[in-house]
Amino acid sequence: MRISTGQMFQQNTNSILEKQSATNSITAQISSGKRVNTAGDDPVAAIGIDNLKQKNTLIDQFVKNIDYATNHIQQAESQLGQADTLVSSMRESVLRGINGSMTGAERQVIADDMRQSLEQLMSIANTKDESGNYIFAGNNTNDIPFAFDNNGDVVYSGDSGIRKSNVAAGVQVNTNVPGDAAFMNAPSGMGDYGVNYSSLQQGDFVVTSAKVTDSAAYVDNDYTYSFAFTDDGAGGLNVEVTDNATPTANIVYPAASFDASAPIAFNGMEINIDGEPEIGDTFSIEEVAQVSIFDTFSKVIALYESGDDAQTPAGQAELAQLLNNIDSGVNQMSQERSSTGNSLKVLQQYSDNHTDEKLINTSALSKLEDLDFASAITEFEKQQLALNAASSLFSKISSTSLFDYI
Repeated sequence: MRISTGQMFQQNTNSILEKQSATNSITAQISSGKRVNTAGDDPVAAIGIDNLKQKNTLIDQFVKNIDYATNHIQQAESQLGQADTLVSSMRESVLRGINGSMTGAERQVIADDMRQSLEQLMSIANTKDESGNYIFAGNNTNDIPFAFDNNGDVVYSGDSGIRKSNVAAGVQVNTNVPGDAAFMNAPSGMGDYGVNYSSLQQGDFVVTSAKVTDSAAYVDNDYTYSFAFTDDGAGGLNVEVTDNATPTANIVYPAASFDASAPIAFNGMEINIDGEPEIGDTFSIEEVAQVSIFDTFSKVIALYESGDDAQTPAGQAELAQLLNNIDSGVNQMSQERSSTGNSLKVLQQYSDNHTDEKLINTSALSKLEDLDFASAITEFEKQQLALNAASSLFSKISSTSLFDYI
């Protein structure tokens, strides 16, 4: 078989190019420190590398979400802690004002101090985050959530929205505490109804609870129920309950002997009274299933600003109810704060899980793509030597001519 000069040159050129390509590939691996730079280097390993990198990218996003959630929940937890401390101090002020030896002027000083604390509590409830969003506004983060209306009552302009953050596959964690849940919707200390005491009350009594105990028998008609104590004609007391239906009120609990040890039951409800009412005493109840910590303190302040009303039987009874509502409000804030603590614990657990998972993935990734430098350098030297040999041989062959042998 005869080999033409062109074929000889082509074969030698291909050999040199092949050695150069191998050398360049090893050089690229040494430069990057990676054994697999393209899918062509190792197709099977390339698939595994791509999957692991995608997993690590997803983990990185989860970690960012966890950091975001942690920052916001920590801020909410901190503010609720401040609110809890402030409200506890205000409660102590309420207890000081109950002291019968205090004058109206002294109670006015307490009321002034409590009003400043109430404004501070409002400031806490209207806290903004680092982006200028209100943290206790639910989803309405651009609008101030708490403000006084024209009647001096605190109104909530946020909503009950819960913002969530994805912290793992299929796992979401709350990143906020709605303001109504923290400050507005505490269960009434009385149960399902609130009490309005008469300023003419003479007896020393207080309603300790007013609850729906039989939901099947209860009819929610939005009535106000009035209680009246009358002489039973035998030296005792009768109690009668009427509603405020129009045009004619209905007697829902006919006059019967009053016994403080037994509840007054009607319409699936039970009302418990502690103390000794007097003939002519009255009070009313209306449905108040939830109370606001702001309005509760506002009522205490108003009572302390009204001279000696806090020392009347009605004032004392109202203060007892307000204290129950304060305790309920404190408990509500504590529950929400506890919820943030649980969320922070969960976030830390998932953060630790992601750290461990990424460490495992990175280790597996290293085994698939990292370069063994000792082997690579040895291979580089081998390829370099082969390239030099091929180049040298081609140089000698290409310069050989038939005339050299004639």
